[in-house]
Amino acid sequence: MHIAEGFLPIEHAVGWAALATPFVVHGALAVNKQVRENPETKMLLGAAGAFTFVLSALKIPSVTGSSSHPTGTGFGAIVFRPPVMAFIATVVLIFQSLLLAHGGLTTLGANVFSMGVVGPWVAFGVWTLLKNVGRDVAVFCAAFFGDLSTYVVTALQLALAHHDGGFIGSAGTFLALYAPTQLPLAVVEALVTVVLFRTVTTIALPELRMLGVRA
Repeated sequence: MHIAEGFLPIEHAVGWAALATPFVVHGALAVNKQVRENPETKMLLGAAGAFTFVLSALKIPSVTGSSSHPTGTGFGAIVFRPPVMAFIATVVLIFQSLLLAHGGLTTLGANVFSMGVVGPWVAFGVWTLLKNVGRDVAVFCAAFFGDLSTYVVTALQLALAHHDGGFIGSAGTFLALYAPTQLPLAVVEALVTVVLFRTVTTIALPELRMLGVRA
């Protein structure tokens, strides 16, 4: 999920950075608008960032050049919408790269695209589809599929860069190597996200309603 420094060819690193940049810029504008229009939600925004930082820092070695870990982006995607999480994930990934040697600056664009763009949009889409079924079910599925979608995209990114046996075969190999660690991690992340969402609804219900989230 966090592809390590220097593990992608330079053209891939540049390409993923170019692809992720518009989402990050949009996210920065969304965060600025959020803070300006609803300053009361600053603490909730900080909580979403802290949750993402802590969960995504819990890494388990998986494929050479990468690792398995929760993402923590599902909660923020539900509460603040995906654009905000693109910016938050970028900040998180930069700090983890510089302070924890987790990920890398050359692979930042690829990591942002998988964890900060695809994951949050999938999580938000699942939440939107299931929120009328039941809150806990919707939150669980949003976090679960947001996590798994990040893992799938990372595996495809690695397969695009390293596919001596062909792209399809390499993608299958990376996906298979990730699965034993990522599937249980996705379940754990989903359960933790449900607990966090329940807790937030008891202490920040006005802010959630301000954000249009049905708690």
